[in-house]
Amino acid sequence: MIRSRFLLLSVLFALAAPILSACTPVGVAVGAGATAGVAAQQEGGLNAAATDARIRAQINQLWFEKDIEMMRRVGLSVSNGRVLLTGVVPQPEDRVEAVRLVWQVQGVREVINEIRAQGEEGSRGGSYASDVWISTQLRSKLLFDSQINAINYSVETIHGIVYLMGVAISREELERVINHARNISGVNRVVNHVLLKDDPRLRAPSSAPQTAPDSGPVPTAAPASSEPPPRVDPAPATQSAPIQRVPLQ
Repeated sequence: MIRSRFLLLSVLFALAAPILSACTPVGVAVGAGATAGVAAQQEGGLNAAATDARIRAQINQLWFEKDIEMMRRVGLSVSNGRVLLTGVVPQPEDRVEAVRLVWQVQGVREVINEIRAQGEEGSRGGSYASDVWISTQLRSKLLFDSQINAINYSVETIHGIVYLMGVAISREELERVINHARNISGVNRVVNHVLLKDDPRLRAPSSAPQTAPDSGPVPTAAPASSEPPPRVDPAPATQSAPIQRVPLQ
């Protein structure tokens, strides 16, 4: 009974997130979400939004049952079955366990592991307050840019590193989002995990990870494209697809 209530509350919270973020200051993680009205505008529509909300709720439940600190330390974004994990954990094995639990949830297509262990590169610098400020500024810029469908994007900022997740309507739109992010004061780096709406990975069926969750990420070649993503250098930090890092200029 407790599990069922926890799962129901988690789903309801995930569905209400966009309304809450529109009425209150944006936190470190600002997700593209899914109320009935808002989700219809999101790339993928109501079904994709509901599936993402279920995945998020089940992951949070597994983390809660394993270790409540895992929920507190690890940031979570879900977009079309793709799961982005961020944050800093005490030990490397904590990172492995968080990823392992995510892969237990049905519907997860890809796990992008950006979790850092304390002491590793990217686990220091910045502050919670500055990260909140950066995420707030970026979400505001996306909302007020008429050439960007902001609901399709999720933003997380950890120690001055901005992580972008979601689905872009076009390369031009994605370029505008990236430019907004890297032009905010305090941003050290922008890491882009956004896919274009015609990317084959958005239509691919769910599949198991290429290796066991505790064996580390295995980069794979990205699908062929007629032109490269905007100013992006791939780096092997995801479990099933290369990430894209955008250097500041």
